[in-house]
Amino acid sequence: MHQDEVEVDDELVGSLLASQMPSLAHLPLVKVEPWGTDNAIWRLGSDLVVRLPRIHWAAGQVEFEALWLPRLAPYLPVAIPEPVAIGNPTNDYPFRWAVHRWIPGASATLERIDNPVAFALELADVLKRLQSVPSTDAPPATNRARPLAQYDKAARQMIESANNLIDARAALKVWEEALAAPPHLGPPVWVQGDLEGNCLLQDGRLCGIVDWGSACAGDPAVDVQVVWSPLFTNESRHAFLDALGVDDATLARSRGAAIQQACAALPYYLRSYPQIVERSWHKLATLGVQPLAAE
Repeated sequence: MHQDEVEVDDELVGSLLASQMPSLAHLPLVKVEPWGTDNAIWRLGSDLVVRLPRIHWAAGQVEFEALWLPRLAPYLPVAIPEPVAIGNPTNDYPFRWAVHRWIPGASATLERIDNPVAFALELADVLKRLQSVPSTDAPPATNRARPLAQYDKAARQMIESANNLIDARAALKVWEEALAAPPHLGPPVWVQGDLEGNCLLQDGRLCGIVDWGSACAGDPAVDVQVVWSPLFTNESRHAFLDALGVDDATLARSRGAAIQQACAALPYYLRSYPQIVERSWHKLATLGVQPLAAE
């Protein structure tokens, strides 16, 4: 998936557990698919999961999640990962790695959601509670949680990189309209930063959110952008926006964040991660950006 990624397999995971966490090494290992973009993931027994960064830019997520997830969890009405232990680098593996509690559930898709409007209201409630968490000592905004002007150059480069796949002029128009919207007013708020693909369902209802490596204090528009994903219908989108009290400026900025994300992901994962490609096509189409040719 990435040029410089670290190869991780059953044998490596088993050896890391045997040498550093021998009390867990007897538990069965089952590879979790599809993997995330940054981490290799194995279920360990029935109650645990092993997460190993396989690219250098994800290496800091282990310590980050160990610090912040226990602080955020009491505020939230759904499950988030619970860190159990941290492993150390070895000669065979260069990064720290983590064991978390397993959260039962299936990856959220529109087909699995029992009631799209109820799901939208549940997710809006999670974000309202997350935004209420004191952010005075929170990590500063990164990636798309920053003001759009701070990643304007990068966004234009991403749109250009996808110009052989999409109507780049339409994408640029959406981006520039977002850039012209008023910025987030007031102090930054806690955001998850990467909701799409990381919501879990049980019995068709939202039960958990995983992968908090992008969480920080920033512009709430980065989380609002989930409404342009395949998880939402027109009706549930309006229900979410109303419940969260999203104003026009935040909605516009969410379109910009969504354009940047989709235009970055589409060419990068075109041959390696079909689920992300499918979500990117959907997001772009929802924002009025059409493909140049079917892929």
